[in-house]
Amino acid sequence: MTTFILWVILAIISFPVAIAVLILYPIIWLFLLPFKILGFAVEIVFNVLKSIILFPFKLLKLI
Repeated sequence: MTTFILWVILAIISFPVAIAVLILYPIIWLFLLPFKILGFAVEIVFNVLKSIILFPFKLLKLI
């Protein structure tokens, strides 16, 4: 929603630039998609490592 509001403001200020942004936005999104997927995968790996490291402490807390 924020992107749309910013685009409307840009369209009011400069319509040709807003049209260029409208055309380039999907291309930029496709370019950044692998980096988002990589970030998601790295976050999952760190969460798994954190869970493995904290597992013994969780077991001790239950006793």
